[in-house]
Amino acid sequence: MTEPESTAPGPRPDGTYDVVISGASLAGSAAAILLARRGARVALLERRSDPDAYKVLCTHALTACAHPVLDELGLLPDLEKAGAVRNEARWYTRWGWIEPRAAPGGPALPYAYNVRRSTLDPLIRSHAARTPGVDLLLGHKVTGLLRDADRATGVRVTGPGGARELRARLVVGADGKDSAVAGLAGIRERRYENGRFGYLAHFRDLPLPGGIGQAWFLEPDMAYSFPNDDGVTVLAVLPDKKHLPAFREDLEGSFHAFVRALPEAPAIDSARRVSKFVGTVDYPLITRDPTAPGIALVGDAALTGDPLWGVGCGWALQTAQWLADAVAPAVTGRGDLDRALAAYGRTHRRRLRPHQQLAVDYARSRPFNPGERLMFSAAARDAAAARHMYLFASRLIGPLGFLSPRSVARAAAVNLRHRLRKPEPAA
Repeated sequence: MTEPESTAPGPRPDGTYDVVISGASLAGSAAAILLARRGARVALLERRSDPDAYKVLCTHALTACAHPVLDELGLLPDLEKAGAVRNEARWYTRWGWIEPRAAPGGPALPYAYNVRRSTLDPLIRSHAARTPGVDLLLGHKVTGLLRDADRATGVRVTGPGGARELRARLVVGADGKDSAVAGLAGIRERRYENGRFGYLAHFRDLPLPGGIGQAWFLEPDMAYSFPNDDGVTVLAVLPDKKHLPAFREDLEGSFHAFVRALPEAPAIDSARRVSKFVGTVDYPLITRDPTAPGIALVGDAALTGDPLWGVGCGWALQTAQWLADAVAPAVTGRGDLDRALAAYGRTHRRRLRPHQQLAVDYARSRPFNPGERLMFSAAARDAAAARHMYLFASRLIGPLGFLSPRSVARAAAVNLRHRLRKPEPAA
């Protein structure tokens, strides 16, 4: 059987492409696949040489907003085969549990998957490598940008064959929150402090109520537990930074004590930990301009959110799709690239910046504000409000939809009825 052109061991002899993408994780691999399917010649660069490399610090969750992209990529059958868990969720609040359920006689709630990055990253990267038009170049690190005046026209790379230049109409930074492409291009960024730190680990034999994900809003501390593929459960804690010095003195003991104190706590003492503790004590939220002349940023390179919301993987895939939709004609010589990049930038800012603004505010590690108390308390008391909360948490509606006048009025009515309801007589 003839191997696809993309499996060739090196770059094109002339080093010329339509698009060069730095980073072959979720955003980069998805962008490569979608652009190549639209006719572009793509160099997909990955600084690591191992095709099975994966991101370790991650919530390992794909929110439902990613489902259409996974479908377009053709990954849904492979994810099901790999044992990815369709994600449901329940969230603890001071008013009780928010437990979204489909409306009686209505459609099922949208879903995507909980799946470990050790499964997901090699899967999507191998799809990219098999896509005609994609050259996956492992062990290639971007060291510089090629320019014509103020426009990027390619990259300098070092790889197994030494240093060389790759030219392209568009350079895409899909290289994470510390993006080298963004740094080399001098793209403006804003950093916001995160008032929480976080640690997670993978466990076996850790059953969860109903077999679904749990999250705890402890105001300001947080925790979550998600079932994943191969019977592994991801358990994470995100306390306020004021607890960090004591937490570090005994990491495992502090982690276990934090989990034991959770309402309806997972049975961590009877579970078996199968990974190291992975954590971060300083994880700022980063917002960058998503475009510059000849450059686009996708995934965490453009916007790094707060890990507690578990939206990074979904946004990585969505931004890859938005970019491909916007620029594919232009990078193949059938349109104006500057206009295409401007369109992508507008979509990116319109769809994600409002979410990021809310996350930045909550990252100050504070209790719920009055609006959050209104919406969360109503969701704990009313099935329709819980479904509304689920759509927002899945990033299927934005903050304006979540806090629309109608939704706020409905939440206020739910809480008013709760206050007016006479207590039931004692048994």
